[in-house]
Amino acid sequence: MDFSDLLKRFTAAVEAGDGRATATCFTEDAVYHDYIYGAFKGREAIRNMVEDYFSRDAKDYKWEMFDPVSDDKIGYASYRFSFTSTMPRFAGKRVVMEGICRFEIGKDGLLRKYSESVNGGIAMSQLGVRPEKMADVFARLAEKLRTRKDFKDHL
Repeated sequence: MDFSDLLKRFTAAVEAGDGRATATCFTEDAVYHDYIYGAFKGREAIRNMVEDYFSRDAKDYKWEMFDPVSDDKIGYASYRFSFTSTMPRFAGKRVVMEGICRFEIGKDGLLRKYSESVNGGIAMSQLGVRPEKMADVFARLAEKLRTRKDFKDHL
């Protein structure tokens, strides 16, 4: 399957809240690293992420990938993403955001690893998260970067 077609299948499954269809886009040992919820390892965990986390906290997902590039080992795409929050404190608020995702691709052509680069502060601001809470979140994220071995030479 062509990388662009696989991304269309993947985003359509997420938009539909179909965890099983989402998981079939990934290898058995895949890792999906979501900015908000963290890492999910394996197809069953990816299915649960969509059905138990995404569907619990939001609805009306729209996910648009564009400018995908791949060498059949690594792939990248820019995206636009939106949802309506169903979390009691933020219920009904529509959030729009953009980012870039990175994929490692397995030998079978399925996705082996997903990660993303997105400014979560934009989403939190649209939800109405208090600035003090955002500062706490960003301080924790910054500390995680500062303690990673691959950043040692940058500090």
